[in-house]
Amino acid sequence: MSATSTLRTGHIGLNVTDLDRSLAFYRDLLGFGVLAEGKEEGRRFAFFGEDGRPTLTLWEQAGDGYDAGRAGLHHLAVEADTVEQVREYETALRAHGVDFAYDGVVAHGEGAASGGIFFHDPDGTRLEIYAPSGAEEAPAPSGAAPTCGFF
Repeated sequence: MSATSTLRTGHIGLNVTDLDRSLAFYRDLLGFGVLAEGKEEGRRFAFFGEDGRPTLTLWEQAGDGYDAGRAGLHHLAVEADTVEQVREYETALRAHGVDFAYDGVVAHGEGAASGGIFFHDPDGTRLEIYAPSGAEEAPAPSGAAPTCGFF
């Protein structure tokens, strides 16, 4: 039996420098629902998810922001139903001054139907909101290379 046939992603955990700031970003801007929150000093955390099942966890234990040059998380991608929803997120995030890697929705590669927006959370962690189709006419900033790989 292959491990990939029985395993699936349970949740993603991110270290953050300021839980209050990250809660506001992921909860208020991205719409993640809070399942639980730990408020004990030195052990603060938040679990996001649906129906009691965590999908994303935040741990306030980082001393510095994200470092793309270190081994570990490359980026976190979340899927929207449509490219129109992706554009709605883009509008809301830009209104809050979020740092974007590209201008607008971009395709995942030349000729790809899928695409999205690429941006950074308050600690600099690279994020992507994409749709599986609808980006056929969008530019592909990295050409044939995956757009999500080099931002």
